[in-house]
Amino acid sequence: MQNKIAVFVVIFAVITAAGCWVKNVFAQNVVREPTAVATHGSTTQPASPLDFVVKDIDGNDARLSDYRGKVVMIVNVASKCGFTPQYTGLEKLYKDYADKGFVILGFPANNFGHQEPGTDSDIKTFCTSKYEVTFPMMSKISVKGDDKAPLYKFLTEAPTAGDFKGEIAWNFTKFVVDRNGNVIARFASATKPDDEKLVGVVEKAIAAKAE
Repeated sequence: MQNKIAVFVVIFAVITAAGCWVKNVFAQNVVREPTAVATHGSTTQPASPLDFVVKDIDGNDARLSDYRGKVVMIVNVASKCGFTPQYTGLEKLYKDYADKGFVILGFPANNFGHQEPGTDSDIKTFCTSKYEVTFPMMSKISVKGDDKAPLYKFLTEAPTAGDFKGEIAWNFTKFVVDRNGNVIARFASATKPDDEKLVGVVEKAIAAKAE
């Protein structure tokens, strides 16, 4: 009897620990309403993902503030992932709504299974030749770990991440930023670009006015 109790305690402890790990590592799909007030920050004290300056796929400075007033989807991408075919859906989503003030920013990352091992040049060639990607692609970064890029620290860590806090679990995690520069949604890797809920969030954010 004591052995059974001991086994039960061990199993319970493992399940509890696993649950805490998942909670800390990954936030499931979270959606909030588009906001009515714009954020006001700077590159030194960011209040929005759009306050950051990054490098684009060609190595040039890309000021994300250039996208203020648009609805922005930020996606960590990879060329050798089971979710890589989502490039097709992302490109379609971009083309469907680009003229309404929507943009997708792709951030290649090699954090998961070494599925983005190439150079920026390799990644650009792959995306354009295989999936005809036309939305802006950025230089390869880290989205997790000790070398996590500042943008992804902002997106995933307290206090700036808010309800969307949690480490990136895999490639093709999607954040939606509204016209006021506030994150309003986070979607898991398995959520496809044509998912009804995701598309609905994009459409609602497009329809909302910027401050």
